[in-house]
Amino acid sequence: MRWLITLIAAFVVFNSLQGWLRRIGLGRLPGDLQFKVRGREWTFPFGSTVLVSLIAWVIGRLI
Repeated sequence: MRWLITLIAAFVVFNSLQGWLRRIGLGRLPGDLQFKVRGREWTFPFGSTVLVSLIAWVIGRLI
């Protein structure tokens, strides 16, 4: 259940900070899906979400 909540929270963060995160390389990793439907761009950053979750987990273990 915790992973599901983490994934949903990460999707919300990625979509709200999408422009800034693309400048640093997140959102363009293997596993990140991007497509356009009716002129609107949809992004599903699965690869970036896993990377950020692993980084958060490591930081949580160190603290």
